Amino acid sequence: MKQLCIIPCGKKKIWDKFPDATETEAQFAYIGVLHNLCQQYVTNYFNNWVIISGKHGLLLPSDKVPENYDVTFRPNDPEVVSVKTLQRQLKEKKLEHFNDIIVLTGKKYRPIINNTFSHADSIQFPLLGTKGIGEMQRLLKESITANVPLHK
Repeated sequence: MKQLCIIPCGKKKIWDKFPDATETEAQFAYIGVLHNLCQQYVTNYFNNWVIISGKHGLLLPSDKVPENYDVTFRPNDPEVVSVKTLQRQLKEKKLEHFNDIIVLTGKKYRPIINNTFSHADSIQFPLLGTKGIGEMQRLLKESITANVPLHK
């Protein structure tokens, strides 16, 4: 099976630290603790990964983020990227052939991911059931340190 890992973007971005920064590759745009841990995790365990953003959808690590924004997956928010757009991005970015999806997010992303990757044979959410970001961070740190993945 071809695996793809999806990690969350995060509220804290490069422009919060460097307000004069210009457009930045997605892999460098997000600077929060959870995002950084997720990026370390994917670097350890995956060849293929994307960042999911409420505003920009599925971002390859080299995709450009033009500027700061504050959009998250909230129901009925007109600024939030649609599932239809996410599905279009799957084809545009040649991600539709991945059939084993590992998602390092909480439960609010579940319906979006399930609807976007309805073709997948397996969708894993190894951080589901945690009691918040602190526990997610702890699990990621332990996995990275022990070199034991959270996913199957």
